[in-house]
Amino acid sequence: MPRRWVFADQLGPHFQDTPDQPVLLVESKAVFRRRVFHRQKAHLVLSAMRHRARDENVLFTRAETYAEAVSGRVSVCHPTSRAARGLVRRLPNVEMVPPRGFVTSPQDFVAWAGGRDHLRLEDFYRYARQRHDVLMEGSEPAGGRWNLDADNREPPPRGAERLGVPAPPVIVEDEIDEEVRADLDRWEREDGITFVGNDGPRLFPATRQEALDRLRHFVEHRLPAFGPHEDAMLAGDPLMAHSMLSPAINLGLLDPLEVIERAEQAYRSGDAPLASVEGFVRQILGWRDFIWHLYWYFEPEYRAVNELHARRELPKWFAELDADAVGARCLSDVLAGVRDRGWVHHIPRLMVLGNYAMQRGWRPGAVADWFHRCFVDGYEWVMTANVVGMSQFADGGRMSTKPYAAGGSYVNRMSDYCGGCRYDPKVRAGDNACPYTAGYWSFLARHEQSLAGNHRMRQPLRGLHRLRDLDALLEQEKARGSRAP
Repeated sequence: MPRRWVFADQLGPHFQDTPDQPVLLVESKAVFRRRVFHRQKAHLVLSAMRHRARDENVLFTRAETYAEAVSGRVSVCHPTSRAARGLVRRLPNVEMVPPRGFVTSPQDFVAWAGGRDHLRLEDFYRYARQRHDVLMEGSEPAGGRWNLDADNREPPPRGAERLGVPAPPVIVEDEIDEEVRADLDRWEREDGITFVGNDGPRLFPATRQEALDRLRHFVEHRLPAFGPHEDAMLAGDPLMAHSMLSPAINLGLLDPLEVIERAEQAYRSGDAPLASVEGFVRQILGWRDFIWHLYWYFEPEYRAVNELHARRELPKWFAELDADAVGARCLSDVLAGVRDRGWVHHIPRLMVLGNYAMQRGWRPGAVADWFHRCFVDGYEWVMTANVVGMSQFADGGRMSTKPYAAGGSYVNRMSDYCGGCRYDPKVRAGDNACPYTAGYWSFLARHEQSLAGNHRMRQPLRGLHRLRDLDALLEQEKARGSRAP
C-alpha cells in the first residue's frame, strides 16, 4: 500500500484507506508567500498539521514547495483546488484517488446536473436527501416537508443581548501552538511574509479530538436552539447557536457524513427539533456539497465571470479589516469580527459583507479572494460559487434566483444593530441615510435593465420609480465613492 500524501485540508482518518496506512504530510512556506492570509487562519492550519504530525506512521517534512518534498510512490485523495490537482498530475509516481470529505460523489452530481439550465440548491438538496436516506421516512421527507426555512427565519429575541445557549468548549492551546505563534512572528520579522487580521487565542479545533468534542457539545447543547434564529444577528453574541464546525470539517478533521448522522440521531431520539436539524443538515449535505461540486462542474473561467460589470477594487479600509474606520454599526461590528476571529456566521457574510460589496460594485473575483484569505474556513472551492455566484450574483443567476441585495430594513429586522447606529435604516438620502438603504436603491438603479427579466425583482424595480429623491440619492452614493460608511 503506497504512502498516502495528505494536504492540510485532508487531516482526518477518512482520508486513509486503513488506520495504519503511512502518511506523508508536507508543510510548505510558499503557500504563505503567495497570499496574505489572516493571521489566525495561518495559525490554525499550521497547528492542525503539526498536531497531526505527532501521530504514528506520519512522515512530516517542511519544504519551500510540495514538489521538493514528494518523492517515491505515493497516493493522494483528489485535492480541493485546480492548482493542487494540476500539481498532483504533473508529479511522477503519484496516484490520485477519488475525493473524500464530501457526501455526494462527483459522478452522482454530474448525473443529477446534466441537462439542467439552472442549478438550484433546493433541487440538489432533495436529491441528496433521497440518495443518502437522510431525514427520510420511506420516500417522504421526515415531518412531511422538505424545507423548514419558514420556521428558521425568526429575528433575534426582542430585548436580548445574547441568545442564551452554552458557549462551545474553550480550546486549550499547547506547546505546538506556542511554536506556531513563534514561527509566524519570525516569518513576519525575517522572511517578509505578511498577514491580515489580529493574532489571538486559537478558537477552532486543530485536532480530531477537539473537533469531536465540539461536535458532541453542539449536538447536545446548541443544535436544539440553532434553527429558529440561524439567520439572526446580535452584536453581543456573534456565535449565536451556530456550530462553528466549518473550519474543522474543511480541515478534514470531521467527516461531514458523521456530522450529519449525529444531527439526525438527535432528531430521532427527540433531543433536537426537526426544524433545527433540517436547517443544519441543509447547510452540510445541501449547501456545502453543492458549492464543492459547482467549483468543479462550472468552467475554470467561472471565477472571473462578471455579468453585472462590477469593476471597482476593494477599498483599503475593507481589505485591511479597518473596522474602526467604519461608522455603520453593523458593518463595523462584522468587519471587527473578521479582524479579531477570522469568522462570522453566514448571515453577516452574505447580508452585511457581501451585500455591501455588491451594492458598491466591487470586483467579484477580488471579493472572493478576500473571503478566501480572511476566513479560517475559507478555501478557493468554498468561496468561488458562494461569493461570485450567490453573494455577488456575478454569474447572472446560474446558481441562485436573485441578487441577495437588501436595504437597512433587513438588517433592522434581523439584528439589534440599527438601534445604536448613527444611520437610520428608514432614511435613504441625507446625513443620517443608511448606507445599505441608499446602496440598495443605487444598486437597483444601476442594474435595472439587466434585472428587468428576473420575476423576483419586479416588485423592487417598480418601487424604484416611486422614489421622489432618487436623483439626490444617486448623487449622494456617487460622492461616497470608496469611503468607509
